Amino acid sequence: MFIEQPPWIYRVLFRGTVWRLPDAEKCVYLTFDDGPVPEVTPWVLDTLDTFCVKATFFCVGDNVRKYPEIYRKIVERGHRVGNHTCNHLQGIRYRSEAYVANVEKAAEWIDSDLFRPPYGHMRFPQLHQLRKRYRIVMWDVVTRDYSPHMTPQGVFNVVKKYTRNGSILVFHDSLKAVDRMQEALPRAIEWLLAEGYRFKLL
Repeated sequence: MFIEQPPWIYRVLFRGTVWRLPDAEKCVYLTFDDGPVPEVTPWVLDTLDTFCVKATFFCVGDNVRKYPEIYRKIVERGHRVGNHTCNHLQGIRYRSEAYVANVEKAAEWIDSDLFRPPYGHMRFPQLHQLRKRYRIVMWDVVTRDYSPHMTPQGVFNVVKKYTRNGSILVFHDSLKAVDRMQEALPRAIEWLLAEGYRFKLL
């Protein structure tokens, strides 16, 4: 559960970040990390169109630089985008100045006031500096579609077990997740709609 749905103490430590957005109506916020990549992101966009669902894509700046046409499609189809650093850096492994500079480099290609730290890891000085410019979005449910130890059914089960009103759900439009995500995502969307959830943008 610590991975799929971070406990309250972890949320308290990172004050000033967004983990969940409870609403008067039953809703969820679907997000994707690590794209865009040509092998996966276009399929995700087509799948979302099939269900008339909008999502937020936390993009890696270097991927946007390499595949600007896919980034444009994300925006043109009515989805939101967020900054996910330029090179998918894990904050605790870098000095704060270098980490923040990498985020700002990503901003050369990603026009957004949203930021999500890769792996969910940041140093407190990084958090303090970045929240001056960005709304820092974490998650309420991470599907673990990136894990080779998960099955598509396991990913779907995470969504069913942990989703609640206002949950921010994380999938990945990346090569490491595609084998599980391509089966689990449509099933998850169908189940969420059947359960009466509306999909909202961050």
